[in-house]
Amino acid sequence: MKNYLLLFCIAVLVSCNSKDKRPLIGDTPYQQELNSTYKDASKSPLKKSDLKNFKGLDFFPVDSSYIVTAKFVKATNASIFKMATTTDRAPLYKAYGIATFNLKGKQYQLTIYQSQDDLSNATYKDFLFLPFTDITSGNESYGGGRYMDLLTTDIKEDTVVLNFNNTYNPYCAYNEKYSCPLTPRENHLNIEIKAGIKAFKKNEH
Repeated sequence: MKNYLLLFCIAVLVSCNSKDKRPLIGDTPYQQELNSTYKDASKSPLKKSDLKNFKGLDFFPVDSSYIVTAKFVKATNASIFKMATTTDRAPLYKAYGIATFNLKGKQYQLTIYQSQDDLSNATYKDFLFLPFTDITSGNESYGGGRYMDLLTTDIKEDTVVLNFNNTYNPYCAYNEKYSCPLTPRENHLNIEIKAGIKAFKKNEH
């Protein structure tokens, strides 16, 4: 009898836990992971007032036409420069290469950067940084531009896949206490990129 009672209690606990476990928010694994991070108070850049009512980030509909294979040409003799930020902080970057691609029938190019400050960090030494603005910037998307993360290993035989669905906003789009790199002028795209993260609507209360 005791064994049956114990099994019944375990079954009830499992049932309760499965009901409490909510599905991850987002249409893709990337969106789900990003939403999960922003919902976690220990990791989230959101202000307390925004975190309290957080129900998920806004994204454009996932569109496979914004996944492009770009021709990659690695930069040679690129100079190290101080990238402007939203504060006085001046992180060191270097152009890693140029990605040229076709989108909606026209050709575009973006410069991919590599942080020089992270080269000595085993965790981040292979990370590449792709900031960009487009015609939606300041309207449907954040005015300061959006970011895309890449790895040196993503470059295969002089090509690199750019997935604009997997973009994110600088942390300062959510909280002005952060210092965020400003997108260099050379990385402005004269086209609407209706894919990826949208502008964040802050809680005004």
